[in-house]
Amino acid sequence: MTKTLRVGILRETRNPPDRRVPLTPPQITALEETYPDVQFFVQPSDIRCYSNEEYEYLDIPLKEDLKDCDILLGVKEIDKRTFITGKTYMFFAHVAKKQLHNLDMFREMAQRKLTLVDFEYLTDDKGRRVVAFGRHAGIVGAYNGLRARGIKTNRFKLKPAYQCHDLDEMWAGLRKIELQPGLKILVTGEGRVSGGVIETLNVANVVQVRPEDFLNREFDVPVFCQAGPQHYTKHKGGREFSFTQFARFPQEYESAFQPFAEVTDILITGHYWDPRSPHFFSSEDMKKPEFRITVIADISCDINGPIPSTCRVTTISDPFYGYNPHLGLEEPAFSRPSNITVMSIDNLPGELPRDASQDFGRMLINNVLHDLLMGTDSPMISRATILKNGNLTSRYSYLNDYLRV
Repeated sequence: MTKTLRVGILRETRNPPDRRVPLTPPQITALEETYPDVQFFVQPSDIRCYSNEEYEYLDIPLKEDLKDCDILLGVKEIDKRTFITGKTYMFFAHVAKKQLHNLDMFREMAQRKLTLVDFEYLTDDKGRRVVAFGRHAGIVGAYNGLRARGIKTNRFKLKPAYQCHDLDEMWAGLRKIELQPGLKILVTGEGRVSGGVIETLNVANVVQVRPEDFLNREFDVPVFCQAGPQHYTKHKGGREFSFTQFARFPQEYESAFQPFAEVTDILITGHYWDPRSPHFFSSEDMKKPEFRITVIADISCDINGPIPSTCRVTTISDPFYGYNPHLGLEEPAFSRPSNITVMSIDNLPGELPRDASQDFGRMLINNVLHDLLMGTDSPMISRATILKNGNLTSRYSYLNDYLRV
């Protein structure tokens, strides 16, 4: 019997390479059993975390040319030269905030009359994202922050996460280290990313304390504190903090971060930042002798955003650089003891691609794929559809000036 729907898994074309997949081989097999009228095809890849042989072993066909597929799934941005006219694509496009580095790709999608469903905007009725790599970004980002601390102080060595076979091996190595008593780690944010950070810190036996104790007490064990905007911002008019108000009018708030900067050794960021929000601190603040932070693992990675030392994106193979606060300049990592070590990788889950892919695929199956594969009218998918046959949908009409520049 001929399959009525064909789905292609794209080879990742982003540079630097990304090894993740939207669905693992066992997940594809399970989907074909559940949906017998759907067939999956996989573009061969030499860099994918699941080898070509792992797909073939489960009788999932490899196919270079996916022009016969109806839906094409990837993870990150796609090389515009590979688009197939008229198809439906689902991946993290990074265009809805008018990102200039993806403008050419976006224009090509419109010209090719493609339908674009962006993973990032698949949300439930309350606006909560249903598929994301945030947890693994937090897990790996916190690990990298601790690894940087070990190198900087010459107290311990951790294997790079991408050299670990999986999360179990990474955490096994982490359990062997001893962090300095009294070390203070600040975690910003209260979502999936910060949840992943806390998982890693728990494995490292770092004790969680309340913000007020973090600010005012010293400890004989390593500790961390989780802080949301209610802790590190304040209303300019002196009003009591309201998260709803902050989300709507972040420009009405100013930074109250300085007390944290004076007691924190490692800053791990997992917050969401609106460009209208206050910066956490300034480059001038970083010159002050009371500024204590020596390592910044900037998982949020907003370039020229709330953390002035985040000058650029770093890579999995070269994750760190030094920031000279007195000159306001980047210098080689660990070249000067007084420099602040910065990690600003923007694809952290790619360091543990098998674990991250499995987790992501599970969310995709549980929340999205039934409606997608059955062709059901889905408000969730509609909310995430940026282009329909090459035209901007009404929800994303604000991108017209960006697309037509």
